[in-house]
Amino acid sequence: MRSHLAFSLLLIGSLLTGLLAAAPISAANIPVTVGGTSSDGYYNTAVLMFAPSTLTINVGDSVTFTNAGGAAHNVHADDDSFMCSNGCRGDGTGATGAPSAAGWSATVTFSKAGTFGYHCDIHGSMYGMVGSVTVKAVTPSITIGGYISGNWYNPQQGGQGFQIEAATNNNMVVIWFVFAPKDDSNPTASEQNWIYAQGPYSTTTNTVTLPAVLLTGAKFPPNFLSSDVQQTPWGSLTFTFTDCNNGTATWAPTLAGYTAGSLAISRLTQIDGTTCPP
Repeated sequence: MRSHLAFSLLLIGSLLTGLLAAAPISAANIPVTVGGTSSDGYYNTAVLMFAPSTLTINVGDSVTFTNAGGAAHNVHADDDSFMCSNGCRGDGTGATGAPSAAGWSATVTFSKAGTFGYHCDIHGSMYGMVGSVTVKAVTPSITIGGYISGNWYNPQQGGQGFQIEAATNNNMVVIWFVFAPKDDSNPTASEQNWIYAQGPYSTTTNTVTLPAVLLTGAKFPPNFLSSDVQQTPWGSLTFTFTDCNNGTATWAPTLAGYTAGSLAISRLTQIDGTTCPP
């Protein structure tokens, strides 16, 4: 394993930021106007529609619904997967998603392919205030293979990063060189953490999710004993690659003290003899 070399490379990674010019592909956000008013010069009339009422987007894109007034509205998925107005039901804020006349705005991200109808609970069935979003599956520009192997990091966070090895038997090994979290019980935490993840990957997709453990307990040689190594279940790491040099790392810890998050990552080193596909 090249663990110590990888960590040293990551420590100087901030010096190499300019070597990687490609930028990750961003998901799109499409606006939809909810309601509004029209005027004939004398009277204002409520507009009972979504504009545009039909959209076609890609998996991972989002739609921002904005209430333009005229009446109380909401946006409620026909399959009940989302219900939004002043916040979305289930977003952790206590919002119900019930119709509101306030100038609200709500964003919904679509993570799977399909056609998703939605409506306003007050004006849907009687006034035809309905819409739909068609979400297309995206063919990845790159799939996972041995050419992904190397050291990856975020240029703004040189000093921590990932060693990724995609082996020929479709088994991936990842070591995250990072540090312990700070909390009330450990306010000065700064010791290194080695989070180790391993599992199978598919050569037909650009994403992989791996179970992860935290390795602790052993001593520095000559006092190292393999039996001292403790493997504590930590959670999972997910990697999604937009091309051969850019991607996103997302983590979902189950171990107390660690918080979920994501980070854009770029390649720092490449294994000699590997070539990215055109």
